[in-house]
Amino acid sequence: MSQTIRLLPPTLVNRIAAGEVIERPASVVKELVENALDAGATRIEVLLEAGGIRRIQVTDDGHGMDREALLLAVQRHATSKLPDDDLLAIRWMGFRGEALPSIGSVSRLTLTSRARGTAEGWELAVEGGALAAPRPSAAREGTRIEVADLFYATPARLKFLKGERAETQAALDMLKRLAMAHPSVAFDGVVDGRQVLRLAAEPGDLLEARLPRLAAVMGKDFRDNAMPIEAERDGVRLSGYAGLPTYHRGTSTLQYLFVNGRPVRDRLLLGALRAAYMDVLARDRHPVVALYLDVSPQMVDVNVHPAKAEVRFRDVNAVRGLLISALRHAIQQHAQRSTSTGAEAALRSMAPPAAILPFSPSRAAAPSGPAHAAMRALFEPSAPAAYASPSASPVMTLPPSAEPAGREYPLGEARAQLHATYIVAETTDGLVLVDQHAAHERLTLERLKSQQEAGQVARQALLIPEVVELDAGVAESLLAQSDMLAGLGLLLEPFGEGAVLVREVPALLGPVDAKRLVCDLADSVAEYGEALALQERLGHICATMACHASVRAGRILSREEMNALLRQMEDTPLSGQCNHGRPTYVHLSLSDIERLFGRK
Repeated sequence: MSQTIRLLPPTLVNRIAAGEVIERPASVVKELVENALDAGATRIEVLLEAGGIRRIQVTDDGHGMDREALLLAVQRHATSKLPDDDLLAIRWMGFRGEALPSIGSVSRLTLTSRARGTAEGWELAVEGGALAAPRPSAAREGTRIEVADLFYATPARLKFLKGERAETQAALDMLKRLAMAHPSVAFDGVVDGRQVLRLAAEPGDLLEARLPRLAAVMGKDFRDNAMPIEAERDGVRLSGYAGLPTYHRGTSTLQYLFVNGRPVRDRLLLGALRAAYMDVLARDRHPVVALYLDVSPQMVDVNVHPAKAEVRFRDVNAVRGLLISALRHAIQQHAQRSTSTGAEAALRSMAPPAAILPFSPSRAAAPSGPAHAAMRALFEPSAPAAYASPSASPVMTLPPSAEPAGREYPLGEARAQLHATYIVAETTDGLVLVDQHAAHERLTLERLKSQQEAGQVARQALLIPEVVELDAGVAESLLAQSDMLAGLGLLLEPFGEGAVLVREVPALLGPVDAKRLVCDLADSVAEYGEALALQERLGHICATMACHASVRAGRILSREEMNALLRQMEDTPLSGQCNHGRPTYVHLSLSDIERLFGRK
């Protein structure tokens, strides 16, 4: 039976569009807060009830709207943000004109606004797409938008939402992301009548204002362990802060990326982060960053997805190269900084001064924690064989220090070795505790890397070249990287459509499954646009060799060896962390030590 073709009613069209723009309460928060930012707001308040399903209210002090503007605001594709209809020059957070009509089609929407410089405000209600007549309101300057009973008009959508707690968290996370991008704007978040977020507007220029805002959102530890990032190339400016390699997480949830003030999740940029930290982090750990890219609107396309969470760059390789080089430069500059969280954790684990009791023989035998035991060990006489080298430990080949006595060193002078694993050094303002294996592992890796960079990676020819079948497009992308791969020791040649021929592999890898290696590389190229898998594998091999070639925990060192290790750490890049991102040393200032004993 034939069916008549008909035009869908406008209300149904808006509900279909709402499915693309409004996926959950967090989407509503995003769209309304972005509108407030475009309106020039300096303070934004967001209220949530029942995870945002029962009620969302966003209030701002922006330029507001008059009666005619309110009526236009709820019409689909009505916007004030494209005055010249140029989609290649988007300078606003929103521009599609879809958010308010989409929200109004699936909820009970109320807009109350008063334009700056006018004496009268107006209120407009939209219920399930049905528009009521505007009416006067005693509103203050700015706009208040209330969204009640989200998805009541499309109840099937409610089944796909998570619990109230999860929806609340998603909405707050979106609010925090927008707050991180706009530190000059004050933000308040209220959940079920309880204020959970209060961020004051940060003064100063943009870079100075960002760090206090980031610390307020990401925590004080990030501020104390962050490296400033500033770089510019070919009209692309990168700024922000990145965590030290020793300050990392098990997931990528604390990786924030912004393009022209817009929070985005971009696989290309996330892959560049992994490449930048490749030599200093274990593969299952993730750096903590908040990075801001400012590019000309003509160089980036934000009109990719209705949610505007994805972007496309005109010159993707330039952006990726800038990000990697800037991060690596910062890591090198802060190579000898170690995370502050280790020392702070040690201080928190100590009993507070009020809990320190007078000494008594009955308590003397009871241990009072590892930190106290370490302190006692500093003053106990060493065993007669304190510097004998166990036969099971590898020999450490570090030259003795030839520097004149009395010189001040950043890592101090070795004073003791604890548990044949940790070096205690005295500095001018406190002490440093060094993990000898982690420190020497980094020194050994950097030496191996410098040897590798001095010439090409040695290649091993296969007796029988191996043919690897791939998807035609993937094979073409992989072969486009053949010059770079050849420099890393892997020689590939085209072998008909959708196949590559492997003639040589890196000798450093030893016996290798060439087919699996090429398939891994193909996956890497498809996901990140560059063959990172081989670089990571070479880096992993170097790190493994460095680990086995380094002095072990349990090896007793002479004072000359300990000082030689400290001096080489001071002269070696990235010595603040081992090959897996763990700190190689912890610094306790004199004031920290005095706090331990209640002297401050």
